[in-house]
Amino acid sequence: MDTVTIINITLAALFFVCYAYQLFYIIVPFFAKDKPHGEIKKHRFAVLIAARNEEKVIGQLINSITNQTYDRDLVTVFVVADNCDDATAAVAADGGAVVYKRFDKNLIGKGYALNFLLRKIAADYPEGAFDGYFVFDADNVLDENYIEEMNKTFSDGFEVITSYRNSKNFGTNWITAGYALWFLRESRYLNHSRMLLGTSCAVSGTGFMFSQAIINEYGGWNFFLLTEDIEFTVHNICSGKKIGFCKDAVLFDEQPETFGQSWTQRLRWARGYLQVFGKYGAKLAGGAIKGSFSCFDMTMAIMPAAVISVIGIIANLYAIIFDVAVKNTETMFSNPAFTLFYSMYLTVFIVGAITTASEWKSIYAPTWKKLLYTFTFPLFMLTYIPIMFAAMMHKRITWKPIEHTRSEDISDIRGDETSEISKNQANRSKVLT
Repeated sequence: MDTVTIINITLAALFFVCYAYQLFYIIVPFFAKDKPHGEIKKHRFAVLIAARNEEKVIGQLINSITNQTYDRDLVTVFVVADNCDDATAAVAADGGAVVYKRFDKNLIGKGYALNFLLRKIAADYPEGAFDGYFVFDADNVLDENYIEEMNKTFSDGFEVITSYRNSKNFGTNWITAGYALWFLRESRYLNHSRMLLGTSCAVSGTGFMFSQAIINEYGGWNFFLLTEDIEFTVHNICSGKKIGFCKDAVLFDEQPETFGQSWTQRLRWARGYLQVFGKYGAKLAGGAIKGSFSCFDMTMAIMPAAVISVIGIIANLYAIIFDVAVKNTETMFSNPAFTLFYSMYLTVFIVGAITTASEWKSIYAPTWKKLLYTFTFPLFMLTYIPIMFAAMMHKRITWKPIEHTRSEDISDIRGDETSEISKNQANRSKVLT
């Protein structure tokens, strides 16, 4: 048995030890039942939207918030137009949002914008004005029942709640479909399973909420790493809090459509994961040793796969090069490196196929695209390997905006025959500086 084969067997064993429990997660939703909600209370909510040059899409998000089934008088939309040089502020204000403008070229990123917005709200509104805060990205669109469903889970006592993340543009190409399947899988077979098992879920970038008590305890939004959502998640879990999940609160998100944009975004995510592990790794390990499954779960989510994958790719690249340069190239495809690739492809394909099948009705794309992109999903996921390698090599990775252009309402996304959501809002507010 050669060295590369031994390395691959060792890495496969490590992967199994680290992630076998996630295979169990896949079967949980088919056998476990959701607990019924308790008494439902009406809460006052603030919606937080950090937007940078999002004039093309932010209006549809605000429309979808205004047209919620939840009592409109209990929801106030706040937008921070963050370093904008377009009409984002005007469009948001025209839609009925309270808008604050922020200009800071040094402290760049969503975390800083959210902290700025929360401080403005605290200064301009009385203490206790809101019970909870939603966080959305400007390109999002909400299902009509989103806030009503989230309020039910909030009434059950969860201080932090995340939701079901769907995609506006699944059918555009293999890149958008790759993102979409990952988030659908994360919603159904990670967070939903965690919720059913009574362990902590994880916030995923957008489409989540937290209570006023959380902000009071943390003194604002003090999460500024490249992946502020993961930092927020891990901080809560290390503090002993349990994040809830609401499967019936559906949010639609726009995914990057070019590989260049995707590389930029996922490179930031990969570097952000490393930052979070560097900051909280010891606390997570300590919690896992003390018996916290949530700490173990998050440790597995943010670190081992990157290290194992990089080690594996370096070893196997060497094996391929050696095979081509020294051995007969006819034996190249029997190389252990290709065996590893086939195994990885098949594993990810199975996960993607299960997700596609179970979420079939939630994927708004032609049948042939659903089937085709199930086969390209493993290729999308495998592109994470060079991205993770680059993230480990380059420490000076900064936040860069991703352009959003798909101005669609909920009926456009679902292909409903219902009329377009009205763009005329009853309440308008001034742009505050």
